[in-house]
Amino acid sequence: MNTSPHTPVLLNTVLEVLDPQPGETYIDVTAGFGGHAAAVLERIGEAGRAILIDQDPAAVSSLRERFRDDARVQVFHQNFADLDLDTLPPADMILADLGVSSLQLDDPARGFSFRAEGPLDMRMNTDSGVSLQEFLADIDEVELADIIWRFGEERRSRQIARAIIVARDAGSLQTTVDLAQAIRGQSVGKPGRIDPATRTFQALRIALNQELTALDTLLEMGSHKLAPGGRFAVISFHSLEDRKIKQKMRDMARDICDTITGQALQESNYRLLTKKPLTAAPSELDYNPRARSAKLRAVEKKK
Repeated sequence: MNTSPHTPVLLNTVLEVLDPQPGETYIDVTAGFGGHAAAVLERIGEAGRAILIDQDPAAVSSLRERFRDDARVQVFHQNFADLDLDTLPPADMILADLGVSSLQLDDPARGFSFRAEGPLDMRMNTDSGVSLQEFLADIDEVELADIIWRFGEERRSRQIARAIIVARDAGSLQTTVDLAQAIRGQSVGKPGRIDPATRTFQALRIALNQELTALDTLLEMGSHKLAPGGRFAVISFHSLEDRKIKQKMRDMARDICDTITGQALQESNYRLLTKKPLTAAPSELDYNPRARSAKLRAVEKKK
């Protein structure tokens, strides 16, 4: 039973795609509060093994408490971008859930959300790195606009960057509410659509935590650490991530062919498990509306 207050996204879909079997090894590189892991552990039995990794100290503490009596489980406090792949065993299943957890979003002290006032922090790992306040203190307007455009795909990136810099230089950029107000002042969106601050908050979080660089490392891990027959699944929440995952998995599953004749020269060792991304069913959205933007893609290493 899931005793965590965090609801794991696409849980039934994850179990269907990963298809855990008794005795298998599971690696979760964004284990969060253990919702996916608990469900997988129920299926892999006493001979199974789970390696749970997360960079969030609060999540790691929760994982260690939750699975403290389970000898099958190892928990590591680490960003998957810094993993030494040689220390990991071949995996039958690898899962990454790239979303910010509900508990992170709902805690104003973490600085991820513009819906409640909190410090400008936004670090996934609160034990290291610079806070968003420090990140914004020295950035120039051009670089900030580029970040908002590249990572948030925000059309009004220049105007928003200018407003943030003005607020910073005036000393009025101290909290998440201050930041959101500076962004919303540049909005020309229609009422009822997503909050005008959404894309910029996303962009700043991605840049601060170097999330796309970490994703590149993760995708390489997925292609090197799967055991024969192993399944690799990634859940993403925005188009930048999904495009990277889509392209990498397609490349993994593509045969090498003669450019002239089209004849296959080398058959791929992988096959796609999801030709299109899998999304949440309406029944899941009823109790977990944050799953609405979740997309799961997966590949399998051939036996």
